[in-house]
Amino acid sequence: MALAGARILQVIPRLDAGGAERTTVEVAAALKAAGAKALVASEGGRLTRELEAAGAELIEMPNAGSKNPLTVLSHASWLRKLIRARKVDLVHARSRAPAWSALWAARGAKVKFVTTYHGVYSSGGALKRLYNSVMARGDVVIANSEYTAGHVRAEHPFATSRIVTIPRGVDMAAFRPEAVGNERIAKLSKQWRIKPEKPALLILLPGRMTSWKGHREAVEAAKIISKRDLPPWRMIFAGDAQGRDEYCMEVQTAITGAGLEDRIELVGHCDDMPAALSLADLVIAPSNRAEAFGRVAAEAGAMGKPAIGSDLGGQREIIVSGETGWLTPPGNAEALAEAMAGVLAMTPEARASMGRAAEARIAAKFTTAALQRATLDVYDRLIGRPA
Repeated sequence: MALAGARILQVIPRLDAGGAERTTVEVAAALKAAGAKALVASEGGRLTRELEAAGAELIEMPNAGSKNPLTVLSHASWLRKLIRARKVDLVHARSRAPAWSALWAARGAKVKFVTTYHGVYSSGGALKRLYNSVMARGDVVIANSEYTAGHVRAEHPFATSRIVTIPRGVDMAAFRPEAVGNERIAKLSKQWRIKPEKPALLILLPGRMTSWKGHREAVEAAKIISKRDLPPWRMIFAGDAQGRDEYCMEVQTAITGAGLEDRIELVGHCDDMPAALSLADLVIAPSNRAEAFGRVAAEAGAMGKPAIGSDLGGQREIIVSGETGWLTPPGNAEALAEAMAGVLAMTPEARASMGRAAEARIAAKFTTAALQRATLDVYDRLIGRPA
């Protein structure tokens, strides 16, 4: 079997919410299924249990995300010893600070080194570009979308010949309407205080509470459509504050100022996103900064829900405007409002038809299974094991 007996070490600061963290777990599961040993060096976090359930071994790496030069050097020495002691065949780094440590460790131990460009980092001058460049120094540089691949080519031309585009994937077993039972939906409905006796279309904005995710634009758009003759609706912001209490207060103040306290609610982190998407009638991702991939739109599509995203970055690859959802100019609350009003005014049959088109697109182009196969193919090729 391909990769049977191989030992692959992934390095990531923490295992909380996010695309890089989720992909770490998904690849670990694929390695286990292929008969390989999946090792992960990290501080740990919310996804630790899921990682271990996937058959991977977590090796605790304190302060894994530290940018302190002395800590980075110390981690490099520690990782080099780990690589040799555990007979690691390949190291895969998924974040910049530990990637420098992993690069030096892999080179010192003479093993192959892979990076994944999970996000589009701002340059900010020569020193910042140099710091970012570690993610382009792998023997293979994986980009999580064509948009990201273009960014890497522009920022780090020296890596052009080593870039492989492997889009983020959606777990089609978990993110499908039939997989979400009534019990899970009822539990989340109760948690979110959704009352069946007061039916309303649900607009869902999933994403951590940070200003570039577009919560302020969503509030402004909601204020615009609240004055229109539309079916009853409610909006939920589901995402971890991650310590940004001041920003959460700012968003709540905007909601109150718009007189929408009875329409918009911040519910915090959601552990059951398939159930959340089952409850939603429309999913929005009005980011005012380019998403490297566009996980929200992809997961919404897999669940058969139309999505509205910003017309930039990776979301352009996920949403086909007018067919599977809509793309609107970033930061433009009026355009977002028009798109939201258009979807809310659709018949249930028309929304369902758009949702089916979205589901078919995700199943054809953006699945976890495809990501796993492509990533393991990269490992196979680098360590010389015939596929």
